Amino acid sequence: MKLYQIPILLCLFFFSCGKKDKIDKAIEEIPVTLKVERFDKAFFETKPEDLDKVKQDFPLFFPAGNNDAVWLSKMQDPLWRELYTEVQKKYSNFEPEQKELEILFKRIKYYFPKTKTPKVITVISEMDYNNKVIYADSLLIISLELYLGKEHKFYQFPNYIKQNFEQRQMIPDVLSSFVKQKMKPNLDKNLLSNMIYAGKELYVKDLLLPDYSDADKMGYTDQQLLWCEENESYMWRYFIENELLYSDEQKLISRFVSPAPFSKFYLEIDNESPGRVGAWIGWQIVRSYMKNNEVSLQQLLDANAKEIFEKSKYKPKK
Repeated sequence: MKLYQIPILLCLFFFSCGKKDKIDKAIEEIPVTLKVERFDKAFFETKPEDLDKVKQDFPLFFPAGNNDAVWLSKMQDPLWRELYTEVQKKYSNFEPEQKELEILFKRIKYYFPKTKTPKVITVISEMDYNNKVIYADSLLIISLELYLGKEHKFYQFPNYIKQNFEQRQMIPDVLSSFVKQKMKPNLDKNLLSNMIYAGKELYVKDLLLPDYSDADKMGYTDQQLLWCEENESYMWRYFIENELLYSDEQKLISRFVSPAPFSKFYLEIDNESPGRVGAWIGWQIVRSYMKNNEVSLQQLLDANAKEIFEKSKYKPKK
């Protein structure tokens, strides 16, 4: 390095640090107080004769058409009560999670100022792992039974699914549910568009979850993340040589973007690869786009995949 370059690099470093400190201070000053309601506790700690009280307090969870016998049976079912006991062992005190959620929503409000502060309701549901968290404008519902730890005895799921049933994944899941509400639906069917759509969500996690690792943001193990980093150029060459990027073949989405035990190159490396490698590469394309273009976060979310790719100057690391 030439000596005259050192002062320039130092100036850029301190400017970057100063900008980050200014943002952090602004975020810290945003007032956020979340109200948490424990429907899980209210339901399973209520006596059967007081069911009407719970129904009045939480009408959202008692759709019309179901006889009270359904709820009374659930209240007293030994398996449901055992599950409730397991949830309470881990989350009888939800204050640590509430504090993390408040920090997250401070960050959300900084980047998305019109966001309402939602009411948080914790529940125990049917172990629907596709809806661990539901964000809906002024309401945030979190299914606690899906954050007991991947080795919990109640989890009869494939490893690639239950590896994210960890307490650490709750906040990334909340942010994922939020971001999906802020992005326009992806109407393009080609692989590249779906890769970049997933990459946008992951880039938002870069900004709003600064204390989380890339593995946490992806829902990967450290080994799975390392595999992607070491095979980035190989994967990219595979997509290019097989002309997959602009292909509308829908099987490509399940092969490379959707959750899966591994990605399907139909090669020997399949068993070593994690699922969703296309989402990971889409993330690298979006990172490159944001590095090489001066655009806001909202402009990124609104930009189409073709524009992002062409302006990203993306080159895989060798």
